Amino acid sequence: MRWSGLPPLNALLPFEATVRHASMTVAAQELHVTHGAVSRQVQNLERSLGISLFERQTRALRPTPEARQLAAVVRDALDQIDAAARQISHRTPAGPLTLSCEPTLLMRWLIPRLPDLAVNVPDVTVHLSAGGGPVFFERDNIDLAIRRDDFPFPEKVSRTRLFAERIGPVCRPDLAARLTGAADLTGAALLHTGTRPQAWDDWRRITGMKAEPASQQTLEHFYLTLQAAAADVGVAIAPYAVVRDDLERGQLVAPFGLVPDGTSYHLLSRQPPEQDARVRQLTAWLRAQASQLETDSDQA
Repeated sequence: MRWSGLPPLNALLPFEATVRHASMTVAAQELHVTHGAVSRQVQNLERSLGISLFERQTRALRPTPEARQLAAVVRDALDQIDAAARQISHRTPAGPLTLSCEPTLLMRWLIPRLPDLAVNVPDVTVHLSAGGGPVFFERDNIDLAIRRDDFPFPEKVSRTRLFAERIGPVCRPDLAARLTGAADLTGAALLHTGTRPQAWDDWRRITGMKAEPASQQTLEHFYLTLQAAAADVGVAIAPYAVVRDDLERGQLVAPFGLVPDGTSYHLLSRQPPEQDARVRQLTAWLRAQASQLETDSDQA
């Protein structure tokens, strides 16, 4: 036998899940088996290797360094098997895809375009989840995520660039008519966003414009600051993608234009899009929608 050092293969799935969750109970729930079944398989693996793989405490299960080392190799092997099976399989993937997206981008850019997805990609069903920051595909049970590259992406995650981020002040048209230069912002209230508090500073740094406002107010999300700007509370700083439709309708105006801030949005997925027809179609559709944002930038 070529693989004389192999441990019991049927123990590897329960073992890997237990290490990942640091819990046999959660591992059993994920694998749809009993806690006892997971415990027996882990014990079989420990007997086969002749070592203890977990430090068993009263209310905690701590994987040993050896357990983490083995689990990482098992995970890599399972990923490779999964990828190979997808490549050779003639079975069409079924079911919906769960897509995580930053809340304001989800509400103001993605959701308004879903009717186009239903018409042009009818075979793909998408469940939407609001979320931002680092992506945990397995923990959060998501298939894809749209994120801005203001934090490091995991190396093994597949990524597709969608569009560059552009930011700028926006306000009601009647207020914009009185803003002939950044100095005019001194008489306006500046609206800040709690999820990106440095946005106004970024805009000042990029443009060299100075603005000393009469007052300032911080709201939790961009969609709140944009609502406040539409209600004539003040001038909001906004990314182009989330304000594009308001600008097109004339509800808001960008009196000083919008400028790239050096970041971009990407579509992240567990596996490359070519391994799943649904992911491939959704990726193509998102790129087509995002290309309009890039076209607008070229014409600006």
